[in-house]
Amino acid sequence: MCGIAGIITHEKARGFITHAKLERMADAVAHRGPNGEGYFLSENSPAICGLAHRRLAITDLSPASKQPLTYKERYVVVHNGEIYNHLKLRQQLEKKGHVFLSQGDTEVIAAAFDEYGPGCVEHFDGMFSFAVWDLSGGKLFCARDRFGEKPFFFHHDDENRIFHFASEMKSLWAAGLPRKTRPQMLLHYLTLGLVGHPHLQELTFFEDIFQLPPAHHLLFDVTENKLQIDRYWDLDKEAMTDIGEGEAIDHFRHLLERSVNDRLPGEVAAAVAVSGGLDSTTIVSILQCTSNTTYRHASFSAVFPGFSRDESEYMRVVNDVFGLKSCTITPDADMLLEKIGELIHHQEEPFTTGSVFAQFEVHALAKKNGIKVLMDGQGADEILGGYSRYTHWYLQELVRNGYFSLAGKEAAVLKGNGFLDQWGMGNYLAAYLPGIAAGRLESRTTRLHRHNTDIHAEYLDKYSGAGFIFKPVVEKLNDILYHDTCMGGLQTLLRYADRNAMAHGLEVRLPFLQHELVQFIFSLPGKMKIRNGLNKWIMREAFGQAIPEKILERKGKIGFEPPQENWMKHEKIRKEIVNARQKLVDACILDPRVLQRDIDPQPAYSAKNNDWRYWIASYFI
Repeated sequence: MCGIAGIITHEKARGFITHAKLERMADAVAHRGPNGEGYFLSENSPAICGLAHRRLAITDLSPASKQPLTYKERYVVVHNGEIYNHLKLRQQLEKKGHVFLSQGDTEVIAAAFDEYGPGCVEHFDGMFSFAVWDLSGGKLFCARDRFGEKPFFFHHDDENRIFHFASEMKSLWAAGLPRKTRPQMLLHYLTLGLVGHPHLQELTFFEDIFQLPPAHHLLFDVTENKLQIDRYWDLDKEAMTDIGEGEAIDHFRHLLERSVNDRLPGEVAAAVAVSGGLDSTTIVSILQCTSNTTYRHASFSAVFPGFSRDESEYMRVVNDVFGLKSCTITPDADMLLEKIGELIHHQEEPFTTGSVFAQFEVHALAKKNGIKVLMDGQGADEILGGYSRYTHWYLQELVRNGYFSLAGKEAAVLKGNGFLDQWGMGNYLAAYLPGIAAGRLESRTTRLHRHNTDIHAEYLDKYSGAGFIFKPVVEKLNDILYHDTCMGGLQTLLRYADRNAMAHGLEVRLPFLQHELVQFIFSLPGKMKIRNGLNKWIMREAFGQAIPEKILERKGKIGFEPPQENWMKHEKIRKEIVNARQKLVDACILDPRVLQRDIDPQPAYSAKNNDWRYWIASYFI
């Protein structure tokens, strides 16, 4: 895990790229790579390339893996992330005649690109963003992992033929690019809490700065000033596998166990972020059988004594049963006030809940305890139907396929177990008219956005629209899971996790997002994800004997949630919100009438969390 940055331009712009500028770009992301830095500046080709790198040493701690890394005196690579199957790929490439001088995965990326060209990414199992500069052709190739665990931002000045890229936008600003908030993004964040565009994933909160979407690669030809971006992989939500339940359970178990073990580091300390839920507990149960000495048998968690949604009792069960050293922290309002500026600096874009701060503090705690790699269960809910909001989509799939009796029985048990919020005649209609249902949901959301009286009328009229509001047509459970995994909520969570971890020089690894595992889960029928009144059915069947009964039989779903409503009652935070409202009114973004209204503290995941959003948004204008 590292920080990467670079500038590429044409030969006539010689002098535009300086070592000092590259240093500023690297310094801006020094937190991502506290173990070293490196630079490359080429002035002897048809194009000029400058690369910068900050290193977090996880794989091959020796200087041999220092970046930028040159391969065959032709390719120069900077890489952020981890290729988990790099040892296997190394063996395959050695058979094809490639020679390696390091034990790291970055050199494997270079050799794979030399061997396969842009198709190299199809061979990688990992989380990554990287750039390969071809000294012989004046071309830059960049790629980002399939689910977008690792970030990649860029700016293309078409008129002057200049291309900037970096792991974080602050490196681009350090290079002199303007920092100007995109008003359409800010408006939809204020009204609906949206932090991305569902169809234009390249958009960021800042004008003229874009991100490479997940599962895409990029080729920049400096000589022709041509920028080409293509998708190299997509999750197939339609392909179904013909497999028996017993075989499916065994294969799921095998894929997840392999993914967990592949993500254990070989040379640095690792632990687990434990929530007391099924996902992290399953990871812990798999790790109990590992012989890898880097795993410290420790858990890291945020706890909130006295809060109704605190999960401490479940965390204690996990720690006791598996003999884990428990490391906990209790973030509070005073800590939030002290660190809100630091948190926003690292996140770079607005965030919707205080849970982001709680995660920030958990990662800080892991770093203080000497941990460099933290395993996390993120992604399991989106691919296995873990959230309660997914169950009615599954029930509608049953109804659409004519299983009325089964849908009724499942609805009753799911509701009794706390996994179903609502179910009625409207859901039966939606099952047969999914297009109309999606249209109504979209219209309802649009009305909430368009009739928000807190927003200054001129601002609302000027920046509404642009396709930000989108509800997918859901005919089956996989439709909504695909949307949330590849376009929706998971993308936001991955951004939070990357920035929070890297703020502390920590690497977070997510075993549930191994692409073969995810594709296999999507190839299974809905009944293997939700059944008998429970979600994540196949995982319960595969690992149930190893999971403590209290965890296995938990009712309902609790997200990673802090007592945000109480935090917002803190006198100093209330003053911060008053000042934020005034700042937004002065900028003609909010209507002056909001200044007369009492502050409205809300729980972290409330749709009416307006004052939280106003507070955070005030840092971006």
